[in-house]
Amino acid sequence: MTERTFSIIKPDATRRNLTGKVNAVIEDAGLRIVAQRRIQMTEDQAKKFYEVHAERPFYGELVEFMTSAPVVVQVLEGENAVARYREVMGATNPKDAAPGTIRALYAENVGENSVHGSDSQENARLEIAQFFTDADIVG
Repeated sequence: MTERTFSIIKPDATRRNLTGKVNAVIEDAGLRIVAQRRIQMTEDQAKKFYEVHAERPFYGELVEFMTSAPVVVQVLEGENAVARYREVMGATNPKDAAPGTIRALYAENVGENSVHGSDSQENARLEIAQFFTDADIVG
């Protein structure tokens, strides 16, 4: 089933000019980038996006990291896009990520792991809506 998912290329990757390389892995996996924007995430945007982690000890550090440099927010489309992109990203800890996955190739560590991807179709819809309108998605 064709579906959409949300992706963020995080500050550690944009800082190292890896946007094109990350997107090549995404596209080689059969996912299409149907919306894309490079932004400087504000503190309010980062707090809202990661509010599920607000009680966790790493929340402040995460918000600080996500606002430290530009990010690339994207909508990806394809067969089983949520599951497919999670597979392409690799494990959160790059040491555990399968060879050829984005995190195995580019992540620096667990905290600076280069990409975010939605974990469910419902969260994909919510995350996409935080950064894009329907008119922005032109797949």
